[in-house]
Amino acid sequence: MATDLQMSSSADEVDFPYRALSRSAITSTLLFVVALLGLIPPFEVLLALAVLGVVFALLSIRSIRRYPDEFSGLGLAKFAMAANALLLIGGIGMHTYVYLTEVPPGHIRVPFYKLKFDADPDRPTETAFEIDGKDVFIKGYIHPSSGGGMLRQFVLVGDLGTCCFGGQPKSSEMVEVTLTGGQTIEGGMTRRKLAGKFSLNRVPKKQADFDNAVFYRLKGTKVN
Repeated sequence: MATDLQMSSSADEVDFPYRALSRSAITSTLLFVVALLGLIPPFEVLLALAVLGVVFALLSIRSIRRYPDEFSGLGLAKFAMAANALLLIGGIGMHTYVYLTEVPPGHIRVPFYKLKFDADPDRPTETAFEIDGKDVFIKGYIHPSSGGGMLRQFVLVGDLGTCCFGGQPKSSEMVEVTLTGGQTIEGGMTRRKLAGKFSLNRVPKKQADFDNAVFYRLKGTKVN
């Protein structure tokens, strides 16, 4: 009788062996979840995590097939690989389409870094002189010192660090924006798209609540 019980126990161990869920499959799935944030501007860089997700999924599939008695989670690994690959392709395609179509006709795209002068003393950049009086398209963040609620006039800065965590921005890091046509925009930490006529202050203009004068102005409208 004891022999029969031992044989039955041994058979159960063979028929139902314990297999650990692949950690690489779990990691790949978690990377996919975080990489989803890359679909939201300005967090596009998080889409790069989907590449790591594909790598971890492939490692998981390889390990499970090589050691089928030790690891489980093949279905999860395959799902994570497909999800990360589709997210990467779809996300890049979406952001590329937005980039190619977001600038209004007749406007020049101006990255904020081309307005920032990196040396001291601070002064307008060559790009600022080149686009003076021209219609431009620019993206940035409303500085909290501009106030809250619905705004018609505010100061735009180039990144969240300057906006909310970088203290007082330099003169070449700010654009004084005045919306036309009765438009207003709500203050906050959302990246804004603006289009309008750019002008260079020949005499830097002092703004309330800012330590440094403003070199640049924009009169125009919000985009989206």
